[in-house]
Amino acid sequence: MWDKLKALEDHYLSLETKLGDPEIIRDQKQWQQLAREHAGLQETVETYRQLLSTQKELKEARELLREKPDEEMALFLKEEIASLSARREKLEEELKLLLLPRDPNDEKDVIMELRAGAGGEEAALFVADLLRMYLRFAERRNWATEILNSHPTDIGGFKEVIFAVKGRGAYSFLKYERGVHRVQRIPTTESGGRIHTSTATVAVLAEVEEIELEINPQDLRIDTFCSTGPGGQSVNTTQSAVRITHLPTGTVVSCQDEKSQLKNRDKAMRVLRARLLANMLAEQQQEQAEERRSQVGTGDRSERIRTYNVPQNRVSDHRINLTLYKLDQILDGELEDVLEPLIAHDRAARLGEVAV
Repeated sequence: MWDKLKALEDHYLSLETKLGDPEIIRDQKQWQQLAREHAGLQETVETYRQLLSTQKELKEARELLREKPDEEMALFLKEEIASLSARREKLEEELKLLLLPRDPNDEKDVIMELRAGAGGEEAALFVADLLRMYLRFAERRNWATEILNSHPTDIGGFKEVIFAVKGRGAYSFLKYERGVHRVQRIPTTESGGRIHTSTATVAVLAEVEEIELEINPQDLRIDTFCSTGPGGQSVNTTQSAVRITHLPTGTVVSCQDEKSQLKNRDKAMRVLRARLLANMLAEQQQEQAEERRSQVGTGDRSERIRTYNVPQNRVSDHRINLTLYKLDQILDGELEDVLEPLIAHDRAARLGEVAV
């Protein structure tokens, strides 16, 4: 572990030197790549330096104690040694976690795709609830959000909504949200008061910059059409909506939320790059042939990662058998109580598999 930490610190220092190089500063694409790598190492290097400092202080305290000081000083040194020893153990555990192989996408921004599954209009309303939950969660963490495309329903729900989340570490948190979410509640339109079960699917894709994934323009077919949906002056009047088909893979993306055809095209390309990268990574890792499809599933009620039971104010995450009776707070964006146990479980599982 120590050799690895020293090598990381040396690399961190070399990156600092490169970031100050005038030639690299002029090449903004290269500079941004190096800056991201530097930022990704910062926490590990700072923790390593804290550990070295703690070990130095611990060594000095033990040497002073061996000199047999007076009783009062000896008591102070023993307390200091106990405190420094505990701090050293804590820092060593933190470093074990920091040295785990990282998901290369963890520091990236995110594109999330929410779609109504089983349950008709009630499922579309559930998508609207999930959208609000994620937007509020992003707001709590000072992340920026942007709606890229949506298909609203007449009663306030969404058949589909795609949005971007920009902020450091967004993917490292939100990647645990991918899968099928299930809600159990009495619909507002239900006169009999019966509890209905509906689902929504969530896909979480790392947003990709142009420099990370080049797409041959000849591989694209771009069509324009009139936007559709309830309301809006531009609906069915202008050819502002854009549909992009990636011919080699058959991937299709459409965006219509903007009145500008150019803006819709730019948004569609962002979603397309994210989907293509997800599929490429899935193939490289020899997982399912299409990661995005594995994230989403079919939307059937039996496929779920989490259940939201409204009458009981209960949230259950089925992956780690977590149950919380604070659904109202979670739907208001307080997702930390769900995500932090998932992150801890993932780290514990990987610590058991990886020798540091």
